[in-house]
Amino acid sequence: MGEQQQTADVIAIDGPSGSGKGTISRLLANKLGWHFLDSGALYRLVGLAARNHAISFDDAEALATLAAHLDVEFGADEDAAETRILLEGEEVSTTIRSEEAGNDASRVAAVQAVRDALFDRQRAFLRPPGLIADGRDMGTVIFPGARLKIFLTASLEERARRRFKQLKEKGLDANLAALLDELAKRDERDKNRSSAPLVPADDAVIIDTSEMDIEEVVAEIYSKWRRICEG
Repeated sequence: MGEQQQTADVIAIDGPSGSGKGTISRLLANKLGWHFLDSGALYRLVGLAARNHAISFDDAEALATLAAHLDVEFGADEDAAETRILLEGEEVSTTIRSEEAGNDASRVAAVQAVRDALFDRQRAFLRPPGLIADGRDMGTVIFPGARLKIFLTASLEERARRRFKQLKEKGLDANLAALLDELAKRDERDKNRSSAPLVPADDAVIIDTSEMDIEEVVAEIYSKWRRICEG
């Protein structure tokens, strides 16, 4: 890691789909004036690129090559609502937020060669003044030295409800019963994969967001960070 990266702080925010980590991470990055890594988007992009190029999800070597040479551009995010994402020059910001893209991401994320290919790309997001890293293995694998590690969770029912609302607001098709089933299967796959399973870091602060709104969670994480800085 370069000298510039060593001087930058990291807050790692992990958790399952629907726990609120994406929105919370963006808002926290804006509040602190830090950079933001949406690691899940990288895996969704690999999945989408694999479909675009007719690459089998069982072909680990081809998937790893694709991940290593991913032609992606992240646009400016001024209002913390969404990041503009281009894949091979095509706008895919909405496309990668579909349930199909999420399931594809979970499948390619289980391939160790893909994770290896994306490791350095994710680490490269770390630069001064700091980074909010959102994902499933930020505090355990990518940034194990993060000064603050958060693991967000929520009940399966609440996460499915949030995801349903989010998809509807984006104009995408959604079925609540199907979402419950898909999230349960994704949780099982993410928690039990042999490579970087979805688990809290030993020193992570676990926050159940089931009964909390976005602003409350952001405030709690910000408060914990301020205590670390003042400590």
